[in-house]
Order: sequence, then structure tokens, then C-alpha cells
Amino acid sequence: MNDARARIEDFLSDYVHMIDDDRLEEWPEYFTPDGLYQITTQENYQADLLVGILSCEGRGMMSDRVWAAREANIYEPHRYCHLLGRPRIDKEDTGAYRVRANFTVVRTMQNGDTGIFVSGKYLDRIVFEDGEPKLKERRVILDSRRVDILIVYPI
Repeated sequence: MNDARARIEDFLSDYVHMIDDDRLEEWPEYFTPDGLYQITTQENYQADLLVGILSCEGRGMMSDRVWAAREANIYEPHRYCHLLGRPRIDKEDTGAYRVRANFTVVRTMQNGDTGIFVSGKYLDRIVFEDGEPKLKERRVILDSRRVDILIVYPI
């Protein structure tokens, strides 16, 4: 599992660097073709409510989300900087991996204002396809239900 652990840790780092470096067109490729991406709050997660802030099922919906961020949505330009905690990685009997990692996202606005945007945890299910780690599921669980602007980019 040490090789898988190292590859998953690198994969998680690559994922957040991709977002921070504004390479959003690569985002869907981090998922399996039928992958699930969901953002919800800790409150909804604990209550087992399926209501989320954002949900994408499959790479097609993720690609549409990127297109909208680039071409359709109007928002103040900003950048993210992800701070990622050391992940907990557990192998399932199916061969998939359950991964939990805490995160904080610092957002810098075009005018230079900087502050903590969101914090929470990633709850992932990672599989290896053709020897490469891919997200089968990524559930982004936000600590707070208060998000001060529209979430444009993936977290």
C-alpha cells in the first residue's frame, strides 16, 4: 500500500495545484467518466441530507461547469491557494481507496484582499484506472454553511 499511498498523496496535491494554477480544463480528467463531485455543508452531511451547494455527475457536467466559469458566469476575478492536510487513506475490499483530507482555501481577490474562503474536508473514493488514480467520488464537506460568493471554481 505504500506505493499506492504515495501516488494518492501526489494525486491529491496535483489536484489542488491544478485549481490554484487556473488549469480548470484539466479538472474533469481527475475523475472517472461517471465520477461524482459534490459540495455540501457539514450540517447537511451530518443530517444525511442529499441537498448540496453544487453537484456534478460525470465528466460532461464537469466540463460544462468549466465552460460556464470561463464563458458565461460573471464574477470578480480571484485566485485560490489550497492548504491540504495529510490524508487518511484506507483500502476497501473492492480495491478502491477511501480518503479523507482536511483543507483550507485562501482566496485572493483582484484588488489584493486576501482571506480564508472555505475550510472543511474532502471525502474521496479513489480507484486506479490504467494504473492512474482517479476520483470516483469527491464530496467536499464545508465547515460552515456561509459562503460569501457564488462558488465558481471547484474547491
